[in-house]
Amino acid sequence: MKTTPPRDALDGMAIDFGGTKIAVARLRSGEIVKREQVATQPERSWQSQLDLLQSMLVSIGLEENETVAMAVTGRIDGQGNWYAVNSDILGEKSVFPLLDQMEWRLDRSVTLVNDARAATYGEYCFGAGEGADSFGYITVSTGIGGGFVLDGELPRAGDGLNGHIGFSTSRGKGLRCGSGRMATIESIASGRAIAAAAMRIGHPYFDARDIYLRHLKGIGWASTIIKQSTGAIAELCGNLRAILGLDCIALGGSIGLADGYIDLVRLGLADEPELFRPLLKPASLAQDSALYGALALSVLRDEAK
Repeated sequence: MKTTPPRDALDGMAIDFGGTKIAVARLRSGEIVKREQVATQPERSWQSQLDLLQSMLVSIGLEENETVAMAVTGRIDGQGNWYAVNSDILGEKSVFPLLDQMEWRLDRSVTLVNDARAATYGEYCFGAGEGADSFGYITVSTGIGGGFVLDGELPRAGDGLNGHIGFSTSRGKGLRCGSGRMATIESIASGRAIAAAAMRIGHPYFDARDIYLRHLKGIGWASTIIKQSTGAIAELCGNLRAILGLDCIALGGSIGLADGYIDLVRLGLADEPELFRPLLKPASLAQDSALYGALALSVLRDEAK
């Protein structure tokens, strides 16, 4: 099994650029000592987004030659080009040479990785996946993403599509996804899907958080929508167990970590044959999984040089 970096080896700046938030943090000896966070504004151009990222790094004291690792939503190919997979998440952006632009702006080498893959590795090394032989991670937030570690390795694909598990399809009723596929897990279970489902039944002014709060209060229509989401995620867990033999799966993201969500997913998994029920845990690093994972992957890259 591949050796993981020790947590106290994590020193530097980490960025988590997601569909909901942009977080920038400084880590010292594996602990976050300073951070800034803003809501993602998908309508901004990439150059404007990078202006914002650079100003956030400077604001928390970016030093010359300091390590920078970036986790970002979307598909990252082997050359560091960013591609939209779901056009609903970051507007009309399609392809951008993100790694080249980051390294040019910051005048240093940068580690760039998909945010769900980074979160997967963070949880495997320092969180819910510690000790697992085969580990998976699912984030349920604005979209659905994930990743897996098999025999200590975080698999890679040249075009960066691996781990985009939200675009696998479901037996549940779903509409066309922003990826172009029909009835995907993301079109049923994500935050955007939850809000869209409420709109279709006459509740156009609620976002996923509003709907979840109504579910917790026992409002029937909201609970029906949330149970559609958790049922799709339970199905995804069973499929990942069948395809990859995962021992353990961690749930993360703002919805995945919401009060009671994982319990409903476990109820859905109870309908699967026992063989197809992986151990299900909440992400131990909560919203910081991708920050830890991106910097850990940077340590591995440096060690391999």
